[in-house]
Amino acid sequence: MAISAAYLDMLRELLGPLGDIRVKRMFGGAGVYAYDVMFALIDDETLYFKADASTRVRFEAEGLGPFVYEGKTRPVEMSYWRAPERLYDEPEEILEWARVALSVARSQAAVKKRTAVKPGSKPRRTKAATPRATKRNRSTRTSIK
Repeated sequence: MAISAAYLDMLRELLGPLGDIRVKRMFGGAGVYAYDVMFALIDDETLYFKADASTRVRFEAEGLGPFVYEGKTRPVEMSYWRAPERLYDEPEEILEWARVALSVARSQAAVKKRTAVKPGSKPRRTKAATPRATKRNRSTRTSIK
């Protein structure tokens, strides 16, 4: 189902106080961005906010679930959770939920940026991947005279 211009206009008005809000259509739905970070998605005129382990409790308390799409072999659950319908009538509260979602999205984007491998460079090795030689694990040669 296509997303109507009226629905997008309503969301832009509700979320506008966050700042630079852009909507980018993709895969039959749309991503909602603030400052080049996707913090929400829209599917069938339903809004989903970015969540993490600590914030999805709010969605569960409202009886809401995550966005799920049908993958090639099984359903795929994403980290975007359905926003409560009541928020459309509560402008201050929808902004508060959106700010939390934006914070989660920024935090996850920062982690990805820190761990990203630049083109042409080798991935960083972690301590677990490169055991250090210690007195205990070095092989020692003894000579007999």
